[in-house]
Amino acid sequence: MPLDVVDLRNFYAGPLGRVTRRILVETIRDRWNNTSSLATLGIGYATPYLGPFQGESERVLAFMPEGQGVVNWPSSGLSSTALVRSTMLPLPDSCIDRILVVHALETEESPGEMLSELYRVLTPGGRIIAIVPNRSGFWARIDSTPFGQGQPFSRRQLNNLLRDSLFSPIHWAEALYVPPVQRPLFLKSADVWERMGSILPLPVAGVHLVEATKLLYRPMAVSQVRRAQRVMSPVFVPAAQARLDENVFTGH
Repeated sequence: MPLDVVDLRNFYAGPLGRVTRRILVETIRDRWNNTSSLATLGIGYATPYLGPFQGESERVLAFMPEGQGVVNWPSSGLSSTALVRSTMLPLPDSCIDRILVVHALETEESPGEMLSELYRVLTPGGRIIAIVPNRSGFWARIDSTPFGQGQPFSRRQLNNLLRDSLFSPIHWAEALYVPPVQRPLFLKSADVWERMGSILPLPVAGVHLVEATKLLYRPMAVSQVRRAQRVMSPVFVPAAQARLDENVFTGH
């Protein structure tokens, strides 16, 4: 089930949440460092990560699932948030250039249907970044943070889910190697943990970050192609009818 918006807001207001936001924003901006003239959408609870796109993107929207609840964002000016059903977004086809998915796939009852809806609203050539808990990481094993809720993913599971929904992964990254504890020693050394994690091949990162584009064609299995072809079968004609047809053809 979706996370509660109050719990999410409280987490990001605390010291561990602030460190989490800083680390993930840096990773996101490594991929999307310029979104000028682009429409950006955050779905799930993405508002902690949408700040850098304000004033840069053509427009920024934040959609929150109906079971989670919604909060106003940004804190000043017109609100850009809406409470939505994640499989029926109030948007026309092909209108969003960048979609950031955070605290959404792991708690969604039908993640494939949600991704299909994101496919619908994404422009040709548009991109999504999905941030999901790593199944083998520390964060998925501790339920005191939002990344310890819902269904974590292995890289293979996430890859298959995206490809089944007609998305093609183009970049993978991992983050949140720092243990999910509130102790000042760990929080102050978070950057050291991230550098060590990026160097050492350890499968303990808290989250997967995958960037993907939408495929513009629907693959068809070979067996489906063969079934679609017309099958020509021989027709046996009686000898008398065959001679009659031959005489008509030759003019006899």
